[in-house]
Amino acid sequence: MSEPTPSLPTVGILGAGKVGTVLSRLLLSAGYRVLIAASGDPSRIALIVDVLAPGAVALTAAEVAREADVVILALPLGKYRSIPADLLEGKLVIDAMNYWWEIDGIRADLDDPRTSTSELVQDFLPASRVVKAFNHMGYHDLDEGPSAAGAADRKAIGIAGDDDAALTEAAALVDAAGFDPVRVGTLRDSVSLQPHSELFGANLPAAGVRDAAARFSSTERGREVAAARAGAPALRPR
Repeated sequence: MSEPTPSLPTVGILGAGKVGTVLSRLLLSAGYRVLIAASGDPSRIALIVDVLAPGAVALTAAEVAREADVVILALPLGKYRSIPADLLEGKLVIDAMNYWWEIDGIRADLDDPRTSTSELVQDFLPASRVVKAFNHMGYHDLDEGPSAAGAADRKAIGIAGDDDAALTEAAALVDAAGFDPVRVGTLRDSVSLQPHSELFGANLPAAGVRDAAARFSSTERGREVAAARAGAPALRPR
């Protein structure tokens, strides 16, 4: 773990599961100060943090949201309305969440191809700048895959958002974590990073991420999304 670099923003992570702790380790190694929270009393995750993300500071969700400059959402998606929205006004919020019916329950609002889940998050956080990132790569690949900028085999993370400055800030964080950031469009386009897409679960270099994002509209999932957004009956994935 590196000592925190004073010039870098403080990163808060809401969610102390596998993705949250992996991202904590990556960003701590890059010199960021990292705050992390789960639901409830931070003492409940103190041991997890000490073992899986040594150097991160366990706090309440409200404390993380208040003190961090950038906040990464690594919660179960179904809990997004528990996020302290008022404390995130003006901040960059990176949405690393995905819909899992086994965890979130059967939720039509979270599985509607007409709207990306990051658009739902942005609607809930209207005063924040939401960027989708860190959601489509498996946590094992996140943990094992970082490499130095310019490395021939460096893997890439797709990012999507509506605010150019926020995308630039998010790209810097992705790069610091050890991956090439690849812009794939707006929050509406971030559906190409969600479950059922070719990119979801992918572990690809930048060119592969760009190519997969470019052909999303021609895939079964892309056609389903286009049909739903055009008002036609949705074609469910097989």
